Amino acid sequence: MKLSRKSEYACLALIDLAQRYNEGPVKIIDICIRKNIPKKYLEQILILLKGSGYVKSVRGAAGGYKLAKPADQINVAEIIRLIDGPLAPVESVSKYFFEHTPIEQSEKLIGCFREIRDYISEKLENTTFDKLL
Repeated sequence: MKLSRKSEYACLALIDLAQRYNEGPVKIIDICIRKNIPKKYLEQILILLKGSGYVKSVRGAAGGYKLAKPADQINVAEIIRLIDGPLAPVESVSKYFFEHTPIEQSEKLIGCFREIRDYISEKLENTTFDKLL
């Protein structure tokens, strides 16, 4: 599994919003400055996160973005899957994005990659954004 820059930025933005969960809406520019994320890129990410129900926006001068649910209800795995797709190292061991691959010819190799998938999935599914604060 290799994270895209988009996933990295999404996770950083969610951490920033989690840190300010009780402070009201956070302006995009403030997240950009604190996390060193290009503004146009962050805007696209936040639109995707909003459409998927992870953040909500507030209009107006005091507006911005905030988490749509508490940070302990959002795990890293679901954000990475949303943006990058499968957590599995190969599609033929993916639970949610399965596709046949040549590696299926070796049972021991496929077993090894299943173990890797299980470890990564378990770790990221049990890591919520409140734990990253």
